[in-house]
Amino acid sequence: MSSKKSVIICGGGIVGLSCAYYLARDGWSVTVVERNAEGADSCAQGSAGYISPSHVVPLAAPGMVWKGLKWMMSSRSPFYIKPRLNADLMRWGWLFARACTPEHTVRAAPVLRDLSVSGRKLFVELADLTGNAFELKKEGLLNLCKTQECLDHESHGLARLANELGVEAQVLDAKQTAALEPGARMDVAGSVYFPIDAHLSPRKFIPALIGLLQQLGVTFRWSTSVDGWRTEGGRVAAVHTTAGELTADEFVLAAGSWSPDMVKGLEIRLPLQAGKGYSLTIEKPRFQLTKSLILTERRVAATPMGDTLRFGGTMEISGINDRIRSERVQQIIDAVPHYFPDFTAADFAGIKPWYGLRPVTPDGLPYIGRFGRHPNLTAACGHAMLGVTMAPSTGLLVSEVLGGRKPSLSLEMLSPDRYA
Repeated sequence: MSSKKSVIICGGGIVGLSCAYYLARDGWSVTVVERNAEGADSCAQGSAGYISPSHVVPLAAPGMVWKGLKWMMSSRSPFYIKPRLNADLMRWGWLFARACTPEHTVRAAPVLRDLSVSGRKLFVELADLTGNAFELKKEGLLNLCKTQECLDHESHGLARLANELGVEAQVLDAKQTAALEPGARMDVAGSVYFPIDAHLSPRKFIPALIGLLQQLGVTFRWSTSVDGWRTEGGRVAAVHTTAGELTADEFVLAAGSWSPDMVKGLEIRLPLQAGKGYSLTIEKPRFQLTKSLILTERRVAATPMGDTLRFGGTMEISGINDRIRSERVQQIIDAVPHYFPDFTAADFAGIKPWYGLRPVTPDGLPYIGRFGRHPNLTAACGHAMLGVTMAPSTGLLVSEVLGGRKPSLSLEMLSPDRYA
């Protein structure tokens, strides 16, 4: 490939930066346009930092429609959709309901597995390249189950499906679970252990990745927003920004929850909703874990990051806003002592909650690939809770697509035109 080929990546979150890395490595002249300032927060920064091949079941799964309707009545529920009259939300909800079938799960699970397994492999490579500057830990993940009923459900559901797909899942009783985390006192019936899973510190990964991009000569346009496009002959010729018009041969849409609004001027409809999640990080926890965990019944994640311990969770579909709902943060705090009796609400006193907006597609699969309407515009968005996990594999796929190579993974179910 000629180094004269240029690409503009709209969005400087973890997915956009990963696209920039693999394109720059292939010899592209890369410019990243990001609305926030350098070093600003992003959706990945306060996340659980999971690298999770175990997450093979899409959000749009059987039973989620009924759960969503039931949970809509309570703003403290794990999955909350704020009722509001909004055409995009109603269409998204209709498409989501259509995707919540066993048939969709069977088709989507291998796709999620492949993207996640590839992502894990690429994270290992990046850790070697950076001297593990982002604290990659390959210790696995434990899905903790408070009750035997939950453990039986996970055993016959997620664990069985994962094993069928070649993602090892071990069903453990309480004693076996405790043996894997000897430093923590837990009150659980058991767990499902996924040895392949890993975790990292996102606030260290982002700067490490930016450092690699700077070495590769990537140009950054920080504090620059996209506000329009110029097209010629069905192709994108330029992107209009607050810093002026920028031209390139190719363009990548990696703006997370802001992606649909960004391409409305191109007459592209991209069903996607912002799913707000929260986290709280304890700087000096009572004890430290070695593995990432999920408090299964409460849908809360726990991740050791250096000397700190982060708890996060919830999915709140309420639009793009900066409101922090205290009752949803409290739901995370209340969940922790049920599994770890040594923790109390006092452990979270004075901790400022973090929130991030995760881009959620109706079928739980990301948008990756070229748009038919504008063939030099490529999507890389809609990863929901798996943005960290799938960022490197998405970046690699985008570099393969733009380079004219056969994608290493099938893009059939990931087309950004699937709802066009």
